[in-house]
Amino acid sequence: QVQLVESGGGLVQAGRSLRLSCAASGSILSIDNMGWYRQAPGNERELVAGITSGGSTSYADSVKGRFTISRDNAKNTVNLQMNSLKPEDTAVYYCNALIITSDLKWQGYWGQGTQVTVSS
Repeated sequence: QVQLVESGGGLVQAGRSLRLSCAASGSILSIDNMGWYRQAPGNERELVAGITSGGSTSYADSVKGRFTISRDNAKNTVNLQMNSLKPEDTAVYYCNALIITSDLKWQGYWGQGTQVTVSS
């Protein structure tokens, strides 16, 4: 089995920064794409940032220039550096990863989520 665990969320004032981390564990052979999603009350879950196994990144327009996604393949982690936070960034943030396990099957996995609250 595979587990993804997020950490680093919290309550901050607008303009401050947070760094989220997500660590994958289990019978992992390889991790392909990874990403960060967020969901605010009443809204659909949206893709915030993605990163491929080769390190190519993409960002939602709303966070471009403020957020940076990165990964450490040796540690099976993906990070999200969030700068210049705005109240509209308030949401539960989830990490997602496409992983092949020891049984040679690819599957997408989700973390449990971490709350980010930005006050004005």
